[in-house]
Amino acid sequence: MIHKMNLWNASFNKIKDKTKTIEMRLCDEKRSIIRIGDTIEFTNIKTNEICECVVTNLYKYESFNELYKHHNKISIGYEENEIADPSDMLVYYSAEKIKQYGVLGIEVAVK
Repeated sequence: MIHKMNLWNASFNKIKDKTKTIEMRLCDEKRSIIRIGDTIEFTNIKTNEICECVVTNLYKYESFNELYKHHNKISIGYEENEIADPSDMLVYYSAEKIKQYGVLGIEVAVK
């Protein structure tokens, strides 16, 4: 199955460069159907460039706090000199939605 997701420029480039290997999303209806082996077409919202990736693993957690505890900060998109803070995800998702759906770490490899 092919899934389409939009990404901010910085995250898109980190996935394309293979430094960010885990995309973090809510485990909502749209994301809950993703399976290992599926393809994700990431679209850079700034340039409309597309990067095709295969899903290599899925990690389900109750919160971003849990996800952050189990994964290297580089793999989830932070720089070495940055502090990985789960509250950063509140820019994208409300606490209520996180509690409602839980979160999903989608491990990908560029095709």
